[in-house]
Amino acid sequence: MTKIETLEEYYAKRPFIQEVNLSMNAGHFNIFPIEKQRQLMDNAIVSFERKDYFKICLLSGNSKIHYADKSFEILEHGLLFAHPLVPYDWEALSGEQTGFSCIFTESFLQGFGDITKYPFFQPGGYPVFELNTEEKLLIENIFLQMQNEHTSEFDYKEDAIKNLIFQLIFSALKIRPIAKHKVLNASGSDRITKLFLNLLEKQFPIQNTLEGMLLRSASDFAEQMAIHVNHLNKSLKETTFKTTTEIISDRILKESKIMLAHSSWAISEIAYCLGFEGPAHFSSFFKKHMNLSPSQFRNNTIKTT
Repeated sequence: MTKIETLEEYYAKRPFIQEVNLSMNAGHFNIFPIEKQRQLMDNAIVSFERKDYFKICLLSGNSKIHYADKSFEILEHGLLFAHPLVPYDWEALSGEQTGFSCIFTESFLQGFGDITKYPFFQPGGYPVFELNTEEKLLIENIFLQMQNEHTSEFDYKEDAIKNLIFQLIFSALKIRPIAKHKVLNASGSDRITKLFLNLLEKQFPIQNTLEGMLLRSASDFAEQMAIHVNHLNKSLKETTFKTTTEIISDRILKESKIMLAHSSWAISEIAYCLGFEGPAHFSSFFKKHMNLSPSQFRNNTIKTT
């Protein structure tokens, strides 16, 4: 299955980046121009992987981003918010690619704010924005400020950079308000929903065929959360407008598409790891949602890559 790329592996693939301190005690941040990476990595294979760091990229040039089970094409300018637990890669479609890329660990922002509460970094969030020229210049200016701070001798430059990371997030939200996103407040239903989604996401990625989903039904989650299953169902319906079963099924479907497209595992192995009694049950589930069998979906994916 898709492995997790560490910071050490990230820098090993990019020897042109000067040596950095990867001590995780204080967190990690770095920023670099994309054109420099492109010039020196033209022959590198960009694999479809989860990472152990967040990434925000400003991209100029025709390219395609494969993010989880979706693909987004950027025609001129785009902005990517990448979550560590979501596998993704970037495919340049034209020769000239410019922009900026910044990476940082969650510990870098510790005590400064919860980045995961924003819609780009939440399950089902929309991670890619197409930008017009004016919006691109606005975002580019923030990256330039970030780059200047990173190379400065200012004693509080890390705090300045953290502010600029959140400025990127807020600017993107103003550019593309997410009308359907419900801002979480402190209600009991919202807390239950957040805990449920965290428990659901923590089951992925499945790293080998000996692992599998431990929480798969509403009652499994309710028991783990020490609440009544009816209370869980009511809370999720109130905040997401979906049933517990629908949310779990949607996430299993999403992961099954990733596994079929980006792993060499047998369909039977995928079926058992995702908690199905066998390949036949998995095939029925998949065909119901996709109007394709798992093998047809895998074959179609191979043909288009």
